[in-house]
Amino acid sequence: MLQALTREEIPWHAVQVLQVDERIAPAGTAERNLTHLQETLIKEGPLKLEQLHAMPVEAPDLEQAAQRYKQVVEALAGTPPVIDVAHLGLGVDGHTASLIPGDPVLDITGADVVISGIYQGTRRMTLTYPIFNAARQILWLVTGKEKAAALARLQAGDLSIPAGRIRRDDAVIFADRDAAGESHG
Repeated sequence: MLQALTREEIPWHAVQVLQVDERIAPAGTAERNLTHLQETLIKEGPLKLEQLHAMPVEAPDLEQAAQRYKQVVEALAGTPPVIDVAHLGLGVDGHTASLIPGDPVLDITGADVVISGIYQGTRRMTLTYPIFNAARQILWLVTGKEKAAALARLQAGDLSIPAGRIRRDDAVIFADRDAAGESHG
């Protein structure tokens, strides 16, 4: 989707990109969301390096790093932060960003950027519900037949999955046929 977006007529000079989450992993690795963002939006795309604001997950003190990223978010989106568009994905288990089922960060409402527990072998830095639910627009991208059940739960407003706690008004969902449960006939 990002590649298609880069071909659209958008005032790219005015765009600032914040990460919604990031794995605690070395720079440049395939596990990092930043690697894909840099490749698509900067190396092959219309953004300049200073328009992409990376989560500082390589810092020795992750809690302090989360506070520094909160300051970046506030500098760009105000206090309290209001992001124009929050682009979110959906996991098979109903997670979004790094808001993972059963993780204590799901209950945090007094912090905008936090460090998650271990999920699939890695801790992560993530934005929290207050930021997502204050965003002007929520944009979901859901692909793959393995996500069809999670997508149905999201659309039904199932609060038992993390994604279900993201507000649904002013939300747009882009889903491929597999995720939407449509046949290819």
